[in-house]
Amino acid sequence: MPSLSAFEITNSVLDPFMECLTPEVAARVASFQSAPTAQLRLDYLADQANEGLLTAEEQVEYESYRSVFHFVTILQSKARASLKRQAVE
Repeated sequence: MPSLSAFEITNSVLDPFMECLTPEVAARVASFQSAPTAQLRLDYLADQANEGLLTAEEQVEYESYRSVFHFVTILQSKARASLKRQAVE
């Protein structure tokens, strides 16, 4: 069996999950916003990274934030797509 790309793996895991969401839950996921403190911390770390000032520990933290925010963005995109499909049906 050929190796799957990260995109294919993400879809194979999340697509069945998204089918479990009611329209109300999908709408909540689509409009989700992180806690202001998390966003502020990410912004600070991003600024530090852009200036080349992150410590090794902060770099790990920054990458963790970026990974989580990226995952949430994917979930939100899939939730919006689900809502559009449901509106057409």
